[in-house]
Amino acid sequence: MRSRNVPRWSIRPSMVAAGALPMLLLLWPQFSGVAAADAPLGSPPNQSDPVSFELDVQPILAAAGCNAGACHGKQGGQNGFQLSLLGFDSEFDFDSVVRQARGRRLSISAPASSLLIRKATAEIPHGGGERIQPGSDRYQTLLTWIRQGANRRTVDEPVLESVELVRDDFLLQPDEHAGLQVLAHYSDGTQRDVTAETTYLSNDAAIVSVAADGQMKAGPIPGETAVMARYMNRIRVANVNIPQANPLPPDFYPQAQRNNFIDELVYEKLKRTGVKISDPASDSTFLRRVYTDVIGRLPTPEQARSFLDSKSPDKRLHLVDELLQRREYVDHWANQWADLLRPNPYRVGIKAVLNYDNWIREQFRDDVPYDQFVRRLVTAKGSTWHNGAATLYRDRRSPEEVATLISQLFLGVRLECAKCHHHPFEKWSQRDFYSFAAFFGKVGRKGTGLSPPISGGEEVIYASDKGEVRHPVTGNVLPPEPLFGTAGGEAQEDPREALADWMTSTNNDYFAQVHANRIWAHFMGRGIVEPVDDLRSTNPPSNPALLDALAREFRESGYDQKHLIKSIVLSHAYSLSSIPNETNRGDRLNHSRHYRHRLRGEVIADAISDVTETATDYSALAPQSRANQVWTHRIDSMLLDTFGRPNENQDPPCERVSDSSVTQTLHLMNSVELDRRVRSDTGRAARLADSDLSNAAVVEELYLACFSRRPTPEERSYAEPLLGMTKGERRPIIEDLLWAMINSPEFIIQN
Repeated sequence: MRSRNVPRWSIRPSMVAAGALPMLLLLWPQFSGVAAADAPLGSPPNQSDPVSFELDVQPILAAAGCNAGACHGKQGGQNGFQLSLLGFDSEFDFDSVVRQARGRRLSISAPASSLLIRKATAEIPHGGGERIQPGSDRYQTLLTWIRQGANRRTVDEPVLESVELVRDDFLLQPDEHAGLQVLAHYSDGTQRDVTAETTYLSNDAAIVSVAADGQMKAGPIPGETAVMARYMNRIRVANVNIPQANPLPPDFYPQAQRNNFIDELVYEKLKRTGVKISDPASDSTFLRRVYTDVIGRLPTPEQARSFLDSKSPDKRLHLVDELLQRREYVDHWANQWADLLRPNPYRVGIKAVLNYDNWIREQFRDDVPYDQFVRRLVTAKGSTWHNGAATLYRDRRSPEEVATLISQLFLGVRLECAKCHHHPFEKWSQRDFYSFAAFFGKVGRKGTGLSPPISGGEEVIYASDKGEVRHPVTGNVLPPEPLFGTAGGEAQEDPREALADWMTSTNNDYFAQVHANRIWAHFMGRGIVEPVDDLRSTNPPSNPALLDALAREFRESGYDQKHLIKSIVLSHAYSLSSIPNETNRGDRLNHSRHYRHRLRGEVIADAISDVTETATDYSALAPQSRANQVWTHRIDSMLLDTFGRPNENQDPPCERVSDSSVTQTLHLMNSVELDRRVRSDTGRAARLADSDLSNAAVVEELYLACFSRRPTPEERSYAEPLLGMTKGERRPIIEDLLWAMINSPEFIIQN
């Protein structure tokens, strides 16, 4: 312990008489570092150096959970004692521990009697129970720090620069144990083992669990997950893989079919985990899959028959090229982006919503590259009645609201946590959030503004020469700054132009990755990162090399979405069967088979229209309009609401949930509207009943219309005799067959 030449402080009777004692008690924590020089000095465990608040005490509070969101780290604190969430603000925490509550939390002359110590050890009642064991290393460190005067910093105190996992990639057997080791590196070149003061969290505890001391245990089944290690404001991630017990034949993947770079990268990951791909899907399964994925509708019986009967080796390539040029492509993808950008019609006005929707559809009609699509949105100006993109800034009115939407949608960075405190699972701070929001600080608006629930007025969006964003704690005005790198737009009048340059730059990996991941999830049933717009270090991609390759392919194509789609749907991985084999039954990450998922509500609605040959009349739309042309959620549709259409009051961006539910099943079984359409006098059932087609031909058309395949021999042997049971009147049987097919899982689930 370094010696100090300091004066002795004492309280004289004259001070008490003069009423100075309360003030001295209030100031005591500030002078305590001096007074403690004469007190008996303890030592931190295994060392005699001074104890640092930031390097020694705060990590103990974090490891004990004192500054967690459920305890003193939550907004407002707990029982009058507040710490910064997870210890991201050292100045605030020091002030709370040492100075707040008139310094009553520490007792310099009797450290063991300090309220901080007695609460943490549960010597006196504590809602969090015992967080620090008496006599432990943590206990001794806290006592030593208090004895030394509870100093904010020590002499020549280094700074924590980085944290590393000694090992961050594990290949474990079922039920095997392995330990994580964490090293902290400091500015003076020293390092410290901080494994005991690090907190750990497994992304999937059923695959790998992790204890408070960093000891991991593999579960009984094969799989993979990530384990997060957080030491103070530094986060590292370990990838853990539990392969299949039986190794693959060495020639399995070398002999597997490869159509492009996607297959190579998918196979490389599966080979490491010991998982076989499923068999290829049939032509009929591929046909229905690619139709519903690319253009959001079913093929007609004639289209299905033509494809299935074709002997051309390139028929899948020709089909994909044809679908990408169909007009239905525009409505299908514009409808999905309407979800992600959806404004509230009760907030912005119905005319603004219509213009916004028309603008989105126009971008897809014109095949606008994705980077230009985003640029036009981010830098939108003009009237909300003439430039639909400007509606973004009518709906999101504060810089903070816009920053949250833009960062999540186009960068895959969820910044909303950093609005109030340092992001608990990422590196983003409050300064990062508000500096990013400052790009939108000069967005000006002219017009009548909002007047919900009508808001019918026009509004003009422009770049103002005024506007600023301040840090909520310091009050400082923050200049516009990107999340990393530099935007280089100091000379531009509109900061959003500089932001668009930075976002769409080839140096910004987030931009291409988040959209490539979103497209991949749409076609493959699951993203390489899930949720698709949450790209962070603690949520690593299941196949980093594949995500990088997809993003690179997308970027090098000039951000051509159709090119990316074509690469995915023509890969062998996309055309795999959904039927699992003995090795991939538990695979939900690596796309060793096609993952079944429910069709989008609009696809189901239009499929019902197609197979029944009846149209749905939507209000505010022309006759014969399709579900994916619905431009506002104020247009009523019980079917669309039942099958996942988001509430119009829900904030964007909104990724649809593709889960099935009992409500959806009950709706199809009991829908009066569906029954009416199946039994329509102008519908398919009536037309087939009145036709000269044989019973076998009628059954085949029903199967081609509903399932894009011909019936199996077993299905033929069941359905054809039914149609022959009635003399001259087969319509009721056809109607019942059609109704049963629409209610089957095969109709609403993409196989």
